[in-house]
Amino acid sequence: MRLFEWATSPWGQSVPIHIAWGLMWVAVIAGLFFMIVHSLYLIVVRPPKRFAQRKAEASTAAVPERVPRHTLTARLFHWIMAASMLTLLITAFLPKVGVQFNWVLYHWIAGVVLTVSILFHIVHSTFFLDFWSIWPDKTDLRDAMNRTRRFFGKDAPSPSKFAKYPLENKLYHGAVMLAGLAVIVTGLFMMKRVQTGIFTRNPYLFSDMTWGLMYVLHGLAGVGFIALTIMHIYMGVRPEKFPITKSMIFGWMSRDFYLEEHDTGRWAVKGSSSSKRGLAASDGD
Repeated sequence: MRLFEWATSPWGQSVPIHIAWGLMWVAVIAGLFFMIVHSLYLIVVRPPKRFAQRKAEASTAAVPERVPRHTLTARLFHWIMAASMLTLLITAFLPKVGVQFNWVLYHWIAGVVLTVSILFHIVHSTFFLDFWSIWPDKTDLRDAMNRTRRFFGKDAPSPSKFAKYPLENKLYHGAVMLAGLAVIVTGLFMMKRVQTGIFTRNPYLFSDMTWGLMYVLHGLAGVGFIALTIMHIYMGVRPEKFPITKSMIFGWMSRDFYLEEHDTGRWAVKGSSSSKRGLAASDGD
């Protein structure tokens, strides 16, 4: 299967015009494959949780009944971003499977909403939240190494509980960030090729080759979001992760879930005896 579609410019140059739309189904299959493999892993391999440790910790950790996790502003950003992203995926790929409608208008409007929400999030997370809570740290990398060694039957220390965000959440955030920057930057330039009322239309801003590469990058990031979205929804509805999803709706999670999954030293909450640095993290996104 070809990765790109090519065309010949008026000057006889062979230029890419967009991705091969078969990649859309590759992304769908990749997302479904992740779901199957992850489910099998949890059924066959994953060891039971250590509830005894949780109960011992619960007797010493003075945490509130409802542990704050996401502020209202952070939750509104998440759902606005999610709505705009789903709209972008629907308007981009439904026409490719035969559903015809005025998709360009809805697509660029959703793109503008996504861009504005991301710009807001950058400012909000940098100056009003704990910016570093979503980035991997040394403990995350060490625990990942220990988990890998234990998975292959080698001796390794037991990994610690999670900070506010597990490593897989942080890695997912990084993947979404890279794909999001790709679709936003290329999408803003591509708006110069259509009549939007925001930019003056100028389809001759770049050469045919540059425009083609831009469309390819935009398409690759778009199909990447298909797989990322499938994985995100799947993880969000899993029973053991659903308390995290609920926290994105209501803003808090239960004390029991917090003590079971999270290290009170790495993510402290108001009312606990942990450090002030952890208190700041409890107000983060």
